[in-house]
Amino acid sequence: MQRLSIDTIISKIQNEEIFHAVAEDYSLTLKIDKYVHYACGAIHDGHQFRKELWDNCMHTEYERWYEEDPETKHMIISHPIVIAGCDSRFEYDLNRAHEDAVFETAWGKELWHKPLSEEMKAKSLEKHYNFYKVTHALISKLEEKFGVCIVYDMHSYNWKRWDREVPTWNLGTSNVDNDRFGDDIELWRQWLSEFKFPHEIKSTAKINDTFYGNGYFLKFITKNFRNTLVLATEIAKVYCDEYDYVIYPEVVASVEAQLRIKLPEHAAHFYKKYAK
Repeated sequence: MQRLSIDTIISKIQNEEIFHAVAEDYSLTLKIDKYVHYACGAIHDGHQFRKELWDNCMHTEYERWYEEDPETKHMIISHPIVIAGCDSRFEYDLNRAHEDAVFETAWGKELWHKPLSEEMKAKSLEKHYNFYKVTHALISKLEEKFGVCIVYDMHSYNWKRWDREVPTWNLGTSNVDNDRFGDDIELWRQWLSEFKFPHEIKSTAKINDTFYGNGYFLKFITKNFRNTLVLATEIAKVYCDEYDYVIYPEVVASVEAQLRIKLPEHAAHFYKKYAK
């Protein structure tokens, strides 16, 4: 892996180079092993939190971890193109628009002892801006090269906080073209429902049951690229104990192994259907 500037990362994408990179400010990683018609994203995987913000933050490290999506990058790491955020969404949220990306409150609780200065906000927002410069360059190249593209937007959610039964997998589709891509969405839902987990964890999959696909990553790509489908794919945190702060690596490994097979199969089905 190389440490590269944002401009260099974009130049390498435009030149169709193979590379693994971390941004100079360590805000994002991008690996491209091969240029293919699909990409994977894990924008909430990051847990880094700028040290100069620590004393001013009211939330504990555990509270931040609880609302992040740990291990989602690991679940998709074997795929040819993976873009991931390195920073905690408590510094800036890549799944919110630029103007809303730095929180003042988070999940009903004040975030800062003292309001952030404009300088502090600007440091975070520059990283948000750069992530989307890279995303735009990446999807532009894939649409240019293949005509169509599919993005698997991996997230997780805290299933124990719900007071009803919720699915193991949720697909949020309210901001994609369901008339055009409905069959592809349903096929992905069906395949996810057939996953096998350790410890008799059941796999159920629903559409717009807990979340609706309102994230900025999906909206940004959908708005700017007519022939790219973004599948906002949320896994319930059955792969960890969200209250005791424990990851179950054997469950993570199981998810990764099955996505390694099923995700490219789904992407190939999509490409065969829409490529001209």
